[in-house]
Amino acid sequence: MTPMPTLVLDTNVLVAALLHGGGSARAVLRACLMAQYQPVLGPALMAEYEDVLGRVELFTGCVLSARERAEVFDGFLNRCRWVEVFYAWRPNLPDEADNHLIELGVAAQAHAIVTRNLRDVARGELKFPALRVLTPEQCLEAFPCQR
Repeated sequence: MTPMPTLVLDTNVLVAALLHGGGSARAVLRACLMAQYQPVLGPALMAEYEDVLGRVELFTGCVLSARERAEVFDGFLNRCRWVEVFYAWRPNLPDEADNHLIELGVAAQAHAIVTRNLRDVARGELKFPALRVLTPEQCLEAFPCQR
């Protein structure tokens, strides 16, 4: 039996899953909620999630109410494995604010970082060959799950 894939979900994937009516981001989130993927979370990513999900204007026109989004987020947090990051690898990504994703992925021994921002997240100077950077579509292909 193969182990459940361990994933770092970038904030843009979580937001897309909550905003859009279906699609691959929502399928990845659903697989996390159904214990088909093991999402990981650390202090920096938690702070980013809370900041972005607290932006009311971002969710104008969203089909989910604020309460429903909070319930989905709480369910997601309940499935996450907390990982302390004790060493700053500084992979020198084009966007400094994304470095924490790589650091969390390395600390968690994650299989992949799932993001819509491949251009920046995959371009670090410091490479970790065992840590893949995938779009939600690529994640679903690399780690098939029940939909």
